[in-house]
Amino acid sequence: MALKHCWAFSRFALTPRRFCHHRACVSKMFQPAGVLPSGTKQSDMTCKSQRLMLEQGLIRQASPGVYHLLPLTLRALEKLIKVIDEEMHRIGGQKLNMPVITTGELWKETDRWNTIGPELFTLKDRHNVEYCLGPTHEEAVTHLVASQGIISHKQLPIKLYQITRKFRDERRPRFGLLRGREFYMKDMYTFDTDEEKASETYHSVCEAYSQIFNRLGLKFVKVVADTGLIGGTMSHEFHLPADTGEDELLFCLKCGYGANRETIHTDTPHCPQCGPGSQLDCKYGIEVGHAFFLGTKYSKVFNASYVANNGKTRLTEMGCFGLGVTRILAAAIEVCSTDNEVRWPQLLAPYQVYIIPPKKGSREEKAQPIAEQLYDSITTHIPNLRNEVLLDDRSHMTIGRRMKEARRLGYPCIVVVGRKALESEQLLEVCDVNTGETTYLNQEQLLAQMKDIITV
Repeated sequence: MALKHCWAFSRFALTPRRFCHHRACVSKMFQPAGVLPSGTKQSDMTCKSQRLMLEQGLIRQASPGVYHLLPLTLRALEKLIKVIDEEMHRIGGQKLNMPVITTGELWKETDRWNTIGPELFTLKDRHNVEYCLGPTHEEAVTHLVASQGIISHKQLPIKLYQITRKFRDERRPRFGLLRGREFYMKDMYTFDTDEEKASETYHSVCEAYSQIFNRLGLKFVKVVADTGLIGGTMSHEFHLPADTGEDELLFCLKCGYGANRETIHTDTPHCPQCGPGSQLDCKYGIEVGHAFFLGTKYSKVFNASYVANNGKTRLTEMGCFGLGVTRILAAAIEVCSTDNEVRWPQLLAPYQVYIIPPKKGSREEKAQPIAEQLYDSITTHIPNLRNEVLLDDRSHMTIGRRMKEARRLGYPCIVVVGRKALESEQLLEVCDVNTGETTYLNQEQLLAQMKDIITV
């Protein structure tokens, strides 16, 4: 009878078990955190992001350089992809999806089948035809565009991009998601009428990259880079400065010019703009993006041509632009986190709001319905937070222990429904994990504050 009185007050009432089913609850999440996977050695933890992501159940290693992305990480990854999509669409990018398996014939036409070396994953089918698992798709996309025949100049520029898994047979995979054999990458390929237009496109994509990092609140640098095996006549890299970075970056103290150390080959490096005697400062960075001005290197091989307004046939001028998507995620954790707690760019946090109800059997236990009602109020009245709230329903644990776990996972806003929620003002403890500030607000004040949370 008591149970009926508590839960059957309307025909829409739900049992506690059913009610939790409609909320995102920690007890239902697949998150093998707290201990390192069996067989993992501390010596294998070569950087902070790798250690934290393993300890907190964000990733699990499947084989050397290959990782399972667990649910919280995938939520963050999908948010990052949405940010990238928005900025690529803003500059006229068209999203497509090319096959991971690429015929070796295309790579042989550009001679990269032989020059790229053992990092290329290769295989043969039952008919003895050679293929590779694409680390990049210059050959495939240029062949795709060329196969349409000679197009009109009115159709240019064409800006095609994809966000897919890529493969590279790293000799020594390390640093978790920072240097693996399988990873997500955003790669864009552009086709323009001439060098001037291609240069405009090049700089517009670089600006879009800058906008992505600015939206994420990540400090980055853009430096002159080597064209390497991709080729072309101009190249720039985007880095997040970090002591764990593998790239040595040089910056002129006078003009601000920046370059990857590998592009400056003299014994006494100096700024190429300021000349001998100029002083260069050295920093280390994690490469998270790369841009290449390709010219006609690939369009010439595959005859990706167009008809100009004077009726003549010309080769398209190309560019290619990469973002290491899983690398950005790991690099952000590397530069934002403390030694023991994950910190995300706020836009990418798996959940924005984390609600901790009181412990079962405690003096504050009567505040449990307040926590559930708060969850429903946020998800009902703040549309952009509808899928951004997580309820820690593990009421057998103390508030302190659950707070510690929430901080370690870096949820930006932690709301504790404790003793003060039962007082006349019904105050909630609100912890801003990124600033360390704790405030006490009633529900109306909290909802008003949460309307300012930006999401994607």
